[in-house]
Amino acid sequence: MTVVNVLSIAGTDPTGGAGIQADLKSIAANGGYGMAAVTALVAQNTRGVREVHVPPTAFLTAQLDAVSDDVRIDAVKIGMLASAEVIEAVGEWLRRVRPPVTVLDPVMIATSGDRLLDADATDALRRLIPLADLITPNLPELAIVAGRDPAGCWEEALGQARLVAAEADVRVLAKGGHLPGDQTPDALVSPSGEVLDFPGARIPTSNTHGTGCSLSAAIATRAARNGADWGGATAEAKAWLRESLAASDRLDVGSGHGPLHHFSGLWTRGGLDTAPAAPGAPAAAPTAPPGPTAPTAEAIREDWWVRIAGVRRETDDLRFIRGLADGTLPREQFLDYVAQDALYLGAYARVLARVSALAPSAEEQAFWAKCAQGAIIGELELHRARLEAGPGAAGTRDAEPSATTTGYINHLLAASTRGYEEAAAATLPCFWMYADLGARLTGGAFGEFARSADHPYAEWLATYDDPVFAEDTETAIGFVTRAAAQATPATRERMRRAFEAAAVWEREFFGQTAADA
Repeated sequence: MTVVNVLSIAGTDPTGGAGIQADLKSIAANGGYGMAAVTALVAQNTRGVREVHVPPTAFLTAQLDAVSDDVRIDAVKIGMLASAEVIEAVGEWLRRVRPPVTVLDPVMIATSGDRLLDADATDALRRLIPLADLITPNLPELAIVAGRDPAGCWEEALGQARLVAAEADVRVLAKGGHLPGDQTPDALVSPSGEVLDFPGARIPTSNTHGTGCSLSAAIATRAARNGADWGGATAEAKAWLRESLAASDRLDVGSGHGPLHHFSGLWTRGGLDTAPAAPGAPAAAPTAPPGPTAPTAEAIREDWWVRIAGVRRETDDLRFIRGLADGTLPREQFLDYVAQDALYLGAYARVLARVSALAPSAEEQAFWAKCAQGAIIGELELHRARLEAGPGAAGTRDAEPSATTTGYINHLLAASTRGYEEAAAATLPCFWMYADLGARLTGGAFGEFARSADHPYAEWLATYDDPVFAEDTETAIGFVTRAAAQATPATRERMRRAFEAAAVWEREFFGQTAADA
């Protein structure tokens, strides 16, 4: 594993849950060597901030220069900068050193609600933002940076993130944790306005002290390790954060907002025992470096969905999808698609039956068999009925599979010969991408006309909005990602490749009509 050097420039927290102390834990937990330059000494605990002491700015500059004069810096995470003078000193150092990765967490408001920056410092911080690669504000901080009132809904938050990203030419991680509800969506917004979504259910805990500090430090570390793949770094850091939040109740720190459990996953999977040694002898080095820890099913879910983000965007942009949404898709092209889909579904049902036969548990066997015999075969009959009733649709049962349909089917059949895990992974995009696209079509994401009873394909679009299929999709995702989490690294990698290849075939299948050929 490559160890990267990550410098945290931030204030302190004597309880260890936020600030530099949390940054150093996060950096270590995500594969980095942590370093720190202190901007402020903060008297705080889990219930709030009591006092802030800001050392002379010249001393901060001396700290920064001491590190950069001697150590290769792979990434910088910037947290609390307590005054305009401090912010300007950090900006001047960044311009001289030009670190390859810079993540700015614009700390203005503590978890407790305490305001940490005055007006002059806030203005200086806005001027610092263009020097960063990524900023990670919470919703109140995003509103301050954008010069707006705090967002009351997720769409408003995304609008503010787009505004800041475009004006400052910086990536913005919009975070929905301050919004009400069971979901806590996050999104990575690029300067061009491109949005990469990271959905997630809220973890029921009050231990949120230092989550912003920890996440930004983790992203900086992951980005330095993976060549500034910001989508991948964010997905990996979020998976680690969620695991650490879910385990936070195992700690007993303070009576307010407690900290997350930064090393829960490492301690659980790696243990605490050192290598044994003979009495009086130095500890023996392990005979081989430890392998990577196994990711959780939730982490795999986030990682795989992010990995096919480009494929999903390209699918959205297909003229077939746009024409289906706005009703301009020619009937002949629609029927061509339905005919190919009917051929595909016949083979897909056979593959799902094979997955059922390979499944390791009765529950999984029953699920995959139900999908083959019920939802899939039933839908296939509906396809045939539509084709035979459609104008000009003669001989649809005799339609020949296209090269794309044949290629997709062959991919699934080949995967079904390589064991349960790979076979199930290959079937997943047909569930997941279809359900996601359908939910957004019927939800109005492609225009309100797609929801109208007057739409020429209203009856077809209504089938996308199927709660049973949505439930089956979640079950399929759960089975496949849990299998991946329990698999060996080699099998997990084969599963991922089968999934990604199937996602590409899913895009090509939607785009094979004359509208996109």
